[in-house]
Amino acid sequence: MVAQTSLLVQNSCVIVCGILLMVVFQFKEQLVELYNGWILTTCYILVISIANVANLASTATSITIQRDWVVVVAGQDSSKLADMNATVRIIDQLTNILAPMLVGQIMAFGSHFIGCGFISGWNLCSMCLEYALLWKVFQKTPALAVKAGQKDGQQELKQLSPSKELENGQSPEESSQPLMNETSAVAQPDSPKQRGCCYQVTEPLRTLKAGWVAYYNQNIFFAGMSLAFLYMTVLGFDCITTGYAYTQGLNGSVLSLLMGASAVSGICGTVAFTWIRKKCGLIRTGFISGVVQLSCLMLCVASVFAPGSSLDLSVSPFQDLYSHFMGEKALPEADHSLTSGNITTDAPAEAMPPLQSYMSVSLLFAGVIAARVGLWSFDLTVTQLIQENVIESERGVINGVQNSMNYLLDLLHFIMVILAPNPEAFGLLVIISVSFVAMGHIMYFQFAFKSLGSRLFLCCSPEQKIETEDSPSLPTTV
Repeated sequence: MVAQTSLLVQNSCVIVCGILLMVVFQFKEQLVELYNGWILTTCYILVISIANVANLASTATSITIQRDWVVVVAGQDSSKLADMNATVRIIDQLTNILAPMLVGQIMAFGSHFIGCGFISGWNLCSMCLEYALLWKVFQKTPALAVKAGQKDGQQELKQLSPSKELENGQSPEESSQPLMNETSAVAQPDSPKQRGCCYQVTEPLRTLKAGWVAYYNQNIFFAGMSLAFLYMTVLGFDCITTGYAYTQGLNGSVLSLLMGASAVSGICGTVAFTWIRKKCGLIRTGFISGVVQLSCLMLCVASVFAPGSSLDLSVSPFQDLYSHFMGEKALPEADHSLTSGNITTDAPAEAMPPLQSYMSVSLLFAGVIAARVGLWSFDLTVTQLIQENVIESERGVINGVQNSMNYLLDLLHFIMVILAPNPEAFGLLVIISVSFVAMGHIMYFQFAFKSLGSRLFLCCSPEQKIETEDSPSLPTTV
């Protein structure tokens, strides 16, 4: 039900956004003249709001299918689960590469109107195809039709490690299923609190609190937090890194090649995950991936002090921010002369002076691209740890809280850039980003060492060798 609803909402919102943008591009001049442009502003607000709803629905679809359905389809086979996670991630990465390229070509050689129409039509067709494929998977996997709440809690807990739950002297059912108990308390029709208006108003807050408490009580809490800390970084191919690259003299052609290399590096990391997991075990894979990522990010730290670096400690990181807020400096206006028809030209070369050395920016992007191998391998490791160590009745909630933590740290890195937007401060942002990544891997090391002890430093996993094909089980996370 969740997969169906989120899929329909996501694609429907994208279709509506595409139609609204088609209207804006077709009748923009008329909309500007109506009510002093308020109609056009309202259209933009609607597009942004509907796009946010589509993004939320996309997150729900991802959690349902990639974090829950995949576990059920894989059954009790940990190797099969790892292969399925890697395959889904490769498909996701290839889609993220090919989709912008295709739409960009359509908009470049056609028009924005045709591009929006293509996106709307594509989502309409893909919605029907995705729905049919999900229904096919649902029919072929009878276990998906069984609600988690109908399953025996003891049977679920036998598949997991109960060590953390037994630390407080509680039974597995009492300590590992707080949300089920909360739900059962709310569902009682004779409860007098249920009839109160204040009780119903505060119910979302209690649900939120129960979700965070359940997340904190998981034995993979530090592993999940370590993944969230990796989102607090400017060392990724997003708008921030792209903007800094332009200030360093790189053009769009070179930047597109770097993005392609980053995508290839991410796919290599996804493939490496399956191979390392088979040789060393799941927890050691995360430890190895963290070491690889941190080692590669040292190139980014070296770029801060290399020739050609824009780091200038004499310039206050908050100088531009103070000027904008105090009104001493107007925000730059968009240069409409850069766009001619449907073809977008590069920014003028005289906007930024040529660099004397490209050593710094070369080291920066070399570190970012190389670190993607460890990053994606580590991401898959934590994802599978959550899948294997969280009972099915709480899997959706725990993954929801995990995504919330990821988005929260991602928001903090944007706030960090807002506070220090000038290129001279980018070196400081790089050092802060690497520090957060290091703290994340330290938390994962604490989780891994608590789970394996000194066996964490073994090159190969002895437990992997004694695993037989006749009795596969999910908890082989050593």
